[in-house]
Amino acid sequence: MIETPALNSLASYLTCSNCNTSYFINEVQSYAHCCDRPLVVKYALDSDMSGKSLLEDSDSMWRYRTLLPVLEQKNIVSLGEGKTPVIRFNSLENQYGFSSLLVKDEGVNPTGSFKARGQSVAISKAKELGISHCVIPTAGNAGGAMSAYCAAAGIKATVVMPSHTPISFQQECEHYGAELILVDGLINHCGVVAAGIVERESAFNISTLKEPYRLEGKKTMGYEIAEQMSWDLPDVILYPTGGGTGLIGIWKAFHEMMDLGWLKPDAKLPRMVVVQAENCAPVVDFINGEEKPVSSYKESIANGLAVPVAFGMDMISQVVKESGGTVVTVNDNDMISGVKEVAKKEGVLMAPEGGSLWKGLLKLVERGDISRDERILMMNTGNGYKYLEHLVQ
Repeated sequence: MIETPALNSLASYLTCSNCNTSYFINEVQSYAHCCDRPLVVKYALDSDMSGKSLLEDSDSMWRYRTLLPVLEQKNIVSLGEGKTPVIRFNSLENQYGFSSLLVKDEGVNPTGSFKARGQSVAISKAKELGISHCVIPTAGNAGGAMSAYCAAAGIKATVVMPSHTPISFQQECEHYGAELILVDGLINHCGVVAAGIVERESAFNISTLKEPYRLEGKKTMGYEIAEQMSWDLPDVILYPTGGGTGLIGIWKAFHEMMDLGWLKPDAKLPRMVVVQAENCAPVVDFINGEEKPVSSYKESIANGLAVPVAFGMDMISQVVKESGGTVVTVNDNDMISGVKEVAKKEGVLMAPEGGSLWKGLLKLVERGDISRDERILMMNTGNGYKYLEHLVQ
């Protein structure tokens, strides 16, 4: 059997998201110290490139390997992440009078969430760069995903997690062999502890947008959305937003596809909607021009949304503004109610973050920000099974 040679990555360099200063991609990089902003991967893209010439025949997100930053295929650490389904919620669509109600279910990924995408790329790149110890402050799912991919790569993992995080997330990390450190407080308090570990032990910090490669893994959701919908994008995408990497990544993917000519030059990109927890909504407050002390933000049953400080706040805000999107908050009780309603009507057990989307959508329709006649896509970022002990009212 003659094997088709693997295509090479088109990744070219890194750039500061604020001032466009360039950084080398073949050296260990964290964030852009010139402006204290996230770094972004740039690719050598050509609008004459056909889709088929760049896509590999793969059952994972590594189908888009040429548009990911791992330069040598031998360094890829994959557990089969990506290629998640887009499901039509027919019962809720009919009951509430929607024309097209779709959900991309990221809960079927390895370790049960979309975090697998980002960690697959981040840990693959860490392996390629010779990094031997990774540390992450996490609200839950990112820590479990990093632990799994570090185990597969043979890299030491340290996870710093809020002590109130459901026990299933804690046990997950320990089963994968990670060192688990519990901290009283939210993820920003965990970030302080993680920074100390970086100083003392020369570990590499995999914090949200404090390194450039988790973003690249999560952008594959955007590529999949376009391909699964036959390159005709939805009118609006609702995204549960904590650190915002997934939202930013999807938007990055859409623009890369425009540069590649995969989307029509006059393609209308979706409005991007930020959904946050009522207890912790710094992005909503920022976009609405409200200033609140960090200490005012509290934990939420949707632990992925309990992010009081978003390092990529300006990037999140830019996506909402550019896309003509909006923001909305949902309280914990409504999240639980949303999870239960979707489970009973559609047979999908979403994480509370997913429940926030359904209830947030209903609020947005009532507000007049979304029409029932539009094609709506909700991004369910995680599986509800990890939250069962807390899905009680």
